[in-house]
Amino acid sequence: MRVLFCGSGWLPFVDVLARGLPPGCEMTLWDRSIPLARAVAGVAVLMPSNAPIDAGVIAAADQLRLIQQPAAGIENVDLDAARARAIPVCNATGANHHSVAELALFFMLALARRLPEANAAFAAARIGEPCGRELRGRRLGIVGRGRSGSALAAIAEGLGMSVSAVGSRRTEAEWERLLGESDAVSIHCPLTPATRGLMDDRAFSLMKPGAFLINCARGPVVDRAALERALERGRLGGAGLDVFWDEPWAPDDSLYRRANVVVTPHIAGSTEECWARIAAIAADNIDRLLRGAELLHRVA
Repeated sequence: MRVLFCGSGWLPFVDVLARGLPPGCEMTLWDRSIPLARAVAGVAVLMPSNAPIDAGVIAAADQLRLIQQPAAGIENVDLDAARARAIPVCNATGANHHSVAELALFFMLALARRLPEANAAFAAARIGEPCGRELRGRRLGIVGRGRSGSALAAIAEGLGMSVSAVGSRRTEAEWERLLGESDAVSIHCPLTPATRGLMDDRAFSLMKPGAFLINCARGPVVDRAALERALERGRLGGAGLDVFWDEPWAPDDSLYRRANVVVTPHIAGSTEECWARIAAIAADNIDRLLRGAELLHRVA
């Protein structure tokens, strides 16, 4: 049985996935010199990662039996096209929330202690600079009431922060209150038509002056131009970004070189523990497929 990993990143993770596959399964990487619609011929299991699995790709996959996303997000998979061919689509929900929450905490700490400026001060041998902030006693606002947001809330409360959160059913008053009272706002919602551009000019105008924005969810939840305006005007104290509007990103982009912006290369779920959990879910579902058993975490 051929299994095709379609992602353009997380390549060390592919070895972890391959080691856990049931006997008789062959893991291959998409050779990007070949169009994906050609590369899927003869493939039984697609692992999309960040590749777009559209109706054309699904139609071209003549042996396709399962689309197994080795992550939680499935916004890049045409679910209607999969349903039309009766191809099950599953994800790996519940595997990365601790890792995501810990990276969000890292961003809060890095921004509070002004890490880019501290690195510059170290390089210049300036002792005791810059002066940062404590997180204890500050308020964290979390956008999204799912697993990663809840995990971050528990960590933040352990540090002595107060926490508030809103979900998809928030009222406008709840939204405005969260933005206006929070010293840091952390995004933990999926990318949907309703959340695309959620953090726009109005949202930034409602935020507490000097607050931090943290995004470990999806880049387009934040309106990039609005973020840049908020940073330029001093409305935001800083931003921590693990996800971007284009991936791969341009490393020399001026936004990512700002002294109050901390970036990481989409590694929120890149921990040994998280990769092991995801690999186990994927292997279990492929084994279930072979045995004709009910699949786990099916979304379509």
